Amino acid sequence: MASAVVMLGALALPASANMEEAVKALQAGDVVAAEKDLQVLAKERDPRAQFLLGLYIYGNAESKLFDLSKAAPLLLDASERGYLPAMIPLAGAYAEGKGVPKSLFEAYKWCAIAEKWNVPNAQLALDQAARELKPDEVEKAKAAAMAFQFKTK
Repeated sequence: MASAVVMLGALALPASANMEEAVKALQAGDVVAAEKDLQVLAKERDPRAQFLLGLYIYGNAESKLFDLSKAAPLLLDASERGYLPAMIPLAGAYAEGKGVPKSLFEAYKWCAIAEKWNVPNAQLALDQAARELKPDEVEKAKAAAMAFQFKTK
């Protein structure tokens, strides 16, 4: 039993090391090194890595690796699997049609899901999204948010 715990701990170390190195690289402004470390984790569908890649590497207009077509799918996958910090940036991408087709319905839906889970500033984003939709569209988006189930895979 103890050897199994040691083996599991050893398996987790590379992922932790990659995340730590990626965060250090981001803090130093080295987006290329951060991308390299985060891609390893994102391929394993680590939602933290997907979020960091999607928001700070590919979603940041000041990044030399700026590419919204790469950013939005990462934020979407992380959000669909319940990574709360990715939801408001994803809603913004939908609202502006950046990296995903413009959809105020989807923007509102993701804000409503975020608000349900007490994501900071979700209510502000929700109010803003509601101003852009007709009342019946708001009701449909609310219903879609209430019916939404996080993916487990």
